[in-house]
Amino acid sequence: MGAGDWAMLIALSVLWGGSFFFVGVAVAELPTFTIVALRVLFAAIALAVFFTIVRIAIPTSGAAWRAFFGIGVLNNVIPFSLIVWGQGHIASGLASILNATTPLFTVLVAHCLTADEKLTPQRATGVAVGFGGVVLMIGPAALHEAGTDLLAQLACLGAALSYAFAGVYGRRFRRLGLAPLQTAFGQVAASSVLLVPLALIVDRPWMLPMPSIPTWTAVIALAVISTSLAYALYFRILARAGATNVLLVTFLVPVSAILLGAGVLGERLLPRHFAGMALIGMGLAAIDGRLARWRSRRSQAAR
Repeated sequence: MGAGDWAMLIALSVLWGGSFFFVGVAVAELPTFTIVALRVLFAAIALAVFFTIVRIAIPTSGAAWRAFFGIGVLNNVIPFSLIVWGQGHIASGLASILNATTPLFTVLVAHCLTADEKLTPQRATGVAVGFGGVVLMIGPAALHEAGTDLLAQLACLGAALSYAFAGVYGRRFRRLGLAPLQTAFGQVAASSVLLVPLALIVDRPWMLPMPSIPTWTAVIALAVISTSLAYALYFRILARAGATNVLLVTFLVPVSAILLGAGVLGERLLPRHFAGMALIGMGLAAIDGRLARWRSRRSQAAR
């Protein structure tokens, strides 16, 4: 990747890392489904306005919208809800670290559901190391105490698993001939159709106190910056640098989330959380071959 690609990758990590920060602000005043519904609704509106300005067509075929609802459930409805609920009980930085297990789950899901992305010894080693990092972060006390904190951490891991299924499910959009931005709009629009009624039924937001300006700012930023703009940037990097390189953002997102959470929200992470993140990073490096290539270069240099 060139300097421009790296700059976009770092910017994307800040946008997605910021989503954990924005959720950390919003959960103080708003319930889970209200936050998630507003996120996808405002994101869909922002993308629709953008489509109107640049004259991008909104897909109308039944096949496309059936696929949008499928990816919306797996990529938005389930994971967004689990992460927001989880962040009501654990630090945003820890939630972002647990979310970094997504590629580990993706390797396992792809092995089971695809014919061309099977598990290799190298990938299996990476998955084992990465999940070791997850166990280290959760801590041995979790084996004896099934408290809310443990359930919140498991919720964030469940979100990562849902993202993994979404990644495999999303392969079908190539066959539908849709542009990446059309897919991005379709999934948040379909998610809005599902989440807005759910939020109205479960949360009854009209009965809640009026949120403060910081909360409204966080929700709008979550939708426009960390969803609409982030998707646009992600698909641009994907087109320029490929899927393997864009996955590097997984290493960087927790850094942004931890710095924002600690610097603004006053959150504190334990040493085992950073050690666990290091193991997850090593696991990801093993999965995509970077660790093996680094060891090979070191071995050749030593001869």
